Amino acid sequence: MRKITTSAYMPTEIEVQSISENVAKITAYPFETGYAVTLAHPLRRLLYTSTVGFAPIGVKIKGVSHEFDSMRGMLEDVAFFIINLKKIRFKLKNDSEREVVEYSFKGPKEITGADLNNDSVEIVNSDAYLATINEDAELNFSVVIQKGIGYVPSEEIREEIEDDYIALDAFFTPVKKAVYDLENVLVEDDPDYEKIVFTITTDGQVGPIEAFKNCLEAMYQQMSVFKGVLDIDVNAPITNIDGGGEHAKLLSNVEELNLSARSFNCLDKAEIRYIGELALMDENELKEPKKLGKKSLEEIKAVMEEIGYPVGGNALKESKDQLRKKIAELKSQMSAK
Repeated sequence: MRKITTSAYMPTEIEVQSISENVAKITAYPFETGYAVTLAHPLRRLLYTSTVGFAPIGVKIKGVSHEFDSMRGMLEDVAFFIINLKKIRFKLKNDSEREVVEYSFKGPKEITGADLNNDSVEIVNSDAYLATINEDAELNFSVVIQKGIGYVPSEEIREEIEDDYIALDAFFTPVKKAVYDLENVLVEDDPDYEKIVFTITTDGQVGPIEAFKNCLEAMYQQMSVFKGVLDIDVNAPITNIDGGGEHAKLLSNVEELNLSARSFNCLDKAEIRYIGELALMDENELKEPKKLGKKSLEEIKAVMEEIGYPVGGNALKESKDQLRKKIAELKSQMSAK
């Protein structure tokens, strides 16, 4: 029989079972009815979209000018070579985020993933087939391997690589399968509490438990945008909720701009944390962060104009010095934590 309460039941049990190197089962319970699926569904989505992996994002083949070309002495057309290359699962060593790896093969030879191992990269699926070249052929190519999350189409990668490389669709996620089951569990006399059972399978770039950690961190980071609500005095006049002042939004994190992952990551690497920092910049200053491409620049400019603080504009006027001082204080407090 359900009792009247003032808060939801807090689950207390967690079980982590490593089934194999690439498969794990994670169980948590007991949840009140409805809470299990509320948590399980977004976590499953984040496993696919937020787990860090590695993928080839560009390839340059000697003697080949485009992806629909062919190469003398190679069994495959370049298009099929690229399809096979994207199936090979690279893993960068030494905590590197990007490597350009060069290869040279002389025929006759059947080339597989095992042939691509070197000091910079490890091939997870060493049996994966790449190409076959005959006795008169020589295959020389270089590949750009990048660390990332989710999926990025080749059209958006072109500005990330040199012009003489063929851009590739990047499938970063190392999670091959993520499923969850909900099971009933008895709490006292109530059989309607629930248990979440996750089964996670990865391709070997990262382990399944590490993948689950990634998705939990992503969820916590996304939820942190609401942490300011906890500091609101609910008994205070409604005008106090925005923190006071017409420019309070400028002290908010750039996450609130809902930029694409690529644009946000560029700002994050440049340690640009607050919307006000963007409002203080002109266009030349905004171009300075490394890897901030043309599309990202245009996206940021459009969003800033939409919220009333165009890049290079004069919306702040006399309050610029105060804003710089406040942002410096916030960054100092963050560094101290």
